[in-house]
Amino acid sequence: MMNHTTPATDTAAPVIRMTGLHKAYGPLEVLKGVSMTAPRGHVISLIGSSGSGKSTLLRCCNLLENSQEGEISFEGEAVHWKGRGQSRHPADRKQVTRFRTNLSMVFQQFNLWAHMTILQNVMEAPVTVLGEDRAVVEERARALLAKVGIGDKADAWPAQLSGGQQQRAAIARALCMQPKALLFDEPTSALDPELQQEVVKVIKDLAAEHRTMILVTHDMRLAADVSDHVVFLHQGVVCEEGPPSRLFQDPQTDRLRQFLSATMAT
Repeated sequence: MMNHTTPATDTAAPVIRMTGLHKAYGPLEVLKGVSMTAPRGHVISLIGSSGSGKSTLLRCCNLLENSQEGEISFEGEAVHWKGRGQSRHPADRKQVTRFRTNLSMVFQQFNLWAHMTILQNVMEAPVTVLGEDRAVVEERARALLAKVGIGDKADAWPAQLSGGQQQRAAIARALCMQPKALLFDEPTSALDPELQQEVVKVIKDLAAEHRTMILVTHDMRLAADVSDHVVFLHQGVVCEEGPPSRLFQDPQTDRLRQFLSATMAT
């Protein structure tokens, strides 16, 4: 298990802070007052059964979903809201764009553009969204593809790559935005076990670089290996949280004990 050295910047405002978030789809309450903090340079893992609210929390964090109550701040700057309840939404579209460009998300399904080469996929957002110089972005994109182990696939099409290679391309694409934090939504669950390990290695390497990451995962070994802090969600609330050494070795709640027993047995 990694022993992360606490970064010197911990005294600064956390990269992400969510306080008392509520999210419902009609009568279905998915998040019931969830709070979570991601300090700079830390890896936070979200674990829990399917339907516990993990992915919804991540999407609320990135403002892909609108929460109905609670606050979200990025590096100390709070999201400006308009409206109340089900009609609540961010008031400042420029703020949303700015936040999103600094919170790169890696999805379970790789979401690569089929009509673009791998290199074009990685370059697209920095060039079109951020307006960066194409030559500068290409150099960075090629370096990132090499970093994740697929430098030789720059001119290939997504359909020509394995699932593990496509997910590594998606991680390179997220990194090319030079974000303040990476958000992973079940990055290995769509992959065969052998291909999962390719992606796990990349995530572990990023964690060792003290990148700020929030990781939704069913892979308890990965969560234990890379996390500074683990949050166990159950039925839309934080049931238990703490350092992975304590959560996995000495769970305090019956619900977490049951979850780990079932998860570790598979």
